[in-house]
Amino acid sequence: MIIADRMKKNPGVATPDMSISDAKAKMKAEKVHRLPVLDENRRLVGVISEKDILLSTPSPASTLSTFEMNALLDKLKVKSIMTREPLTIQKNTTIEEAVRLMVENDLSCLPVMDESGYLIGIVSKSDLFKILLELLGAKHEGVRVEALVQDTMGVMSKFADCFTKAGINIVSLGTMDGPTSDTKVLTFKLENTNIDQVTGIVEPLAKSYDVRTI
Repeated sequence: MIIADRMKKNPGVATPDMSISDAKAKMKAEKVHRLPVLDENRRLVGVISEKDILLSTPSPASTLSTFEMNALLDKLKVKSIMTREPLTIQKNTTIEEAVRLMVENDLSCLPVMDESGYLIGIVSKSDLFKILLELLGAKHEGVRVEALVQDTMGVMSKFADCFTKAGINIVSLGTMDGPTSDTKVLTFKLENTNIDQVTGIVEPLAKSYDVRTI
């Protein structure tokens, strides 16, 4: 799966000389938490977020009145508080790579660029959380399995074969690192079954396991 399939296309944007008040209002109107900032040539020059605005706003303990505070935000420009030269990705970047970049750089979003360097979309943490829900089969009711296994070739196919032979539908599956270098944790979301049936299949195959209805 690549970013082009899941990004928000043609997102709302701010300009460097837009007031903080206008940027804040635009975020609220579009129900977003951040805006890419484009210059007069439609080139990406930064990103402004709700957090940036919050940090630039006087604290509640300030002696400024509401009128004075709003006047200050009207005068303050996006370019003065935006994050400059943000990290970007291409539309053919994989979801895995986007997640890695966000985690390693502690980012809440990544602007998506075309081959010519123009903004065509944006992907945020919330977009990636939605993908995670799909990968885990969270939208489907059924039985969830988490099994600790020895990390050997074909171990996942043994589980999958047993479930299939029993007429159990596999909604989703995945692997994670186990507590030791020679183990893995397998996860399955299953339909058309029950806890007792699944437990009977998993018990002889796993070092330990958790089976529950979800």
